[in-house]
Amino acid sequence: MPVKVAEEWLNICGGCEVTILDIGEPLLDLLPELAFVHMPVLMDHKYFGQTGEKEEMEIPEADVGIISGGIRNEKEKHVAEAMREKCGVLISLGSCACYGGIPALANMFPLEALYDKVYRESKTTPPAETPTEDLPPLLDRVYGIDEVVPVDMYIPGCPTNPELIVKALTALLEGKTFEMPERSVCDECPLAREKKAAGGEIKRTLDSVECDHEAPWSETRCFMEQGYLCLGPVTLAGCAHKEGGNGVTVPRCIKGHMPCRGCFGPIRKGANPMVDMMSAISSIGLNPRQIEDRRALLNRYIGGQNRLRPLPQRPR
Repeated sequence: MPVKVAEEWLNICGGCEVTILDIGEPLLDLLPELAFVHMPVLMDHKYFGQTGEKEEMEIPEADVGIISGGIRNEKEKHVAEAMREKCGVLISLGSCACYGGIPALANMFPLEALYDKVYRESKTTPPAETPTEDLPPLLDRVYGIDEVVPVDMYIPGCPTNPELIVKALTALLEGKTFEMPERSVCDECPLAREKKAAGGEIKRTLDSVECDHEAPWSETRCFMEQGYLCLGPVTLAGCAHKEGGNGVTVPRCIKGHMPCRGCFGPIRKGANPMVDMMSAISSIGLNPRQIEDRRALLNRYIGGQNRLRPLPQRPR
């Protein structure tokens, strides 16, 4: 009997669904053993019947459930709860599902402030009341899936690595567990490190890295030591690919000659990447005070689980 798989997308861009399709040929090897019974991006399966005739949400029972995207509104919360009820094993796929992702940057502001910004203070929109008709109300903030329902397996990334999805599904088919090793991006990075900064200034985040794109990775200086803010020291490894036949493993952003942005989230549960990053920056002689908007930048993909929340108002 094939293993039944149900997949849902919530507060997300859709990139993780594309990643499932990007698995390519390895997916063809898995398909005979899998039966996708629900996946909105691929199949026309309605929540309340094909013509909307049913009163209860209908998500088929499945052995494995995959949810991408965080939870921003009441409808998404309802779908996550239905998936948990109908699926034996539940997987959070991508950083939005695991940690809230980019949308959770909104957690720095109270909900009413967001409504005011969008509907009453935007220069490109005529002021109006917050819409309520036929729309699910927003929750107070963006939640990771495990803040609402129990999760059995995590595959972070923005988007994630197709190889990790294959490994996770293969492990489930073989009756094994799947966990990502607690290793940092730096552990898999081939760049040369001297453990001290080449200069005293931290460059702007959008500055292009100046290096010889044709040189071997081992001859390229660590981007952080060059002054480019790289979140590799505090980010979970998993995005890297082996390059060519030489067996060198290169993290995805580094391969594109840019610093790690931190999309795979913390190396271990309970870690505080912002605090750890301050220490990593200082240890090589750079000044973390030079980082603009540190709170948002260092929690860019992980604002759920209360890592980002409105700051108390200072008395005037």
